[in-house]
Amino acid sequence: MTSLRDPLKVKGLTFMNRLVMPPMQTSLATTKGEVTKKLIDYYVQRAKAVGLVIVEHSYVSLEGKLSEKQLGIYNDQLISGLDQLVSQIKATDTPVVIQINHAGRTTSQATTDMIPIGPSATETTRAIDVDELPELANKYVDAADRAMKAGFDGVEVHGAHGFLLNQFYSPLANQRTDGYGGSLENRIRFPLEVVDKVRKRIGNRLLLYRLGAVDMDSAGTQLADSESFATKLEAAGVDIIDISGGLCGSRPASVGETPGFFIPQAQAVKKVINIPVIGVGGIRDAAYANRLLKEGAVDLIAVGRPILSDASWAMNFLQAATT
Repeated sequence: MTSLRDPLKVKGLTFMNRLVMPPMQTSLATTKGEVTKKLIDYYVQRAKAVGLVIVEHSYVSLEGKLSEKQLGIYNDQLISGLDQLVSQIKATDTPVVIQINHAGRTTSQATTDMIPIGPSATETTRAIDVDELPELANKYVDAADRAMKAGFDGVEVHGAHGFLLNQFYSPLANQRTDGYGGSLENRIRFPLEVVDKVRKRIGNRLLLYRLGAVDMDSAGTQLADSESFATKLEAAGVDIIDISGGLCGSRPASVGETPGFFIPQAQAVKKVINIPVIGVGGIRDAAYANRLLKEGAVDLIAVGRPILSDASWAMNFLQAATT
């Protein structure tokens, strides 16, 4: 039976345990998205205890920037800073990937000086023309290439929390009538095109996809949709699927303090694929996390806010798992 302290091998990498530091925005970058010493120190202090570090969502283009001091990966001038970040995290012997993201309609003109784009038009959003999609996909690909040049072990494509790829996936945000809207097959077409291109660019490096499994809305994305989508992500070359919320966000108000609030979705997805699944959602109890792993509900456990607020939390959590 699997436990928190057991290693996991994926694509030639060894995670020393099953605890994942998920991507959580720190706002420690510069206004140009550059790595700072504070950002490096933050990650190094926390990387020592976890099996995998997923560096926070980094914007792939200027119009996809979410907030003022978000980490960037949108041009080659950022590679040297990212290389320093990677080098110091890897000195802890912990594998590290970076999450690449485009905020889509979730950003604002005040942030980017551009009208936000999305799959469909809103009062503040311009609908993306079908002819723009190849160039938009290439922004993810170029970001992934920068990640490889900086020495990351892989990338996580962000398809959750109401950002651009999640907007294409969710019928709440996608009202297109062309080949990228309507049916489930059409709504996942652009995310899969991005994944396919990124997979080809990064070669044998690790590829994760953060899947917004449910919108928690009867008119939105349903779990059955995500089970189908997950099988196609696996076929497209994704190595690990990271389950979270869709347009409902990473911590929907409706879940309250319930621990493991996205574990049922992760468990359902795990049953239909053959690659590791990360489970998340208000998990703070080591015994509960161990039980999820022993029962085979998920393969890895991500814990966000406690690790964000306390650099020593992960080590204490793992120690508690052995008592």
